[in-house]
Amino acid sequence: MKSFAPSAAARHSLLSLRSVLLAAALAAGFAQAPAMAQAAAPQMNLPRADLTAGMFRIDAQLAVTPQQREIGLMFRKEMPQQEGMLFVFEVPGVQCFWMRNTLLPLTAAFVADDGTIVNLADMQPQTDDSHCSARPVRYVLEMNQGWFAKRGIKAGAKLGGKIFNTP
Repeated sequence: MKSFAPSAAARHSLLSLRSVLLAAALAAGFAQAPAMAQAAAPQMNLPRADLTAGMFRIDAQLAVTPQQREIGLMFRKEMPQQEGMLFVFEVPGVQCFWMRNTLLPLTAAFVADDGTIVNLADMQPQTDDSHCSARPVRYVLEMNQGWFAKRGIKAGAKLGGKIFNTP
């Protein structure tokens, strides 16, 4: 078996290439660091909509873009009882949610176009368990866990608000 020993010039070229690749990798890592730090911040300034559930008012942040929906309520340490987040999708589909990086226990209400709650799912913090709508929906409303139950709001109840074209 013959061994291969690169020439001094070839060794220098390989070392230079390694240095360039290492520098590029480090630069890419530093360039991403601020984006990661920004992604770890909770979304607090999204547009809002007033919703109702029977006689109860909900101040809902609207997560409309893919990035807003992806971050959702991640990294929030608290949320007032009357607040929630409404995820708005372009078209109805079976929507599935999980709780990675979400610190609060939440209940997801999967909501039809007319505001009818299709099903509810209690979700535990910082898990990858999947919670899905029972049928295709365009909206998912996340509230503090127990909010719906304490008010007797169940599947079949209707949410109101301009977004659902209901009072």
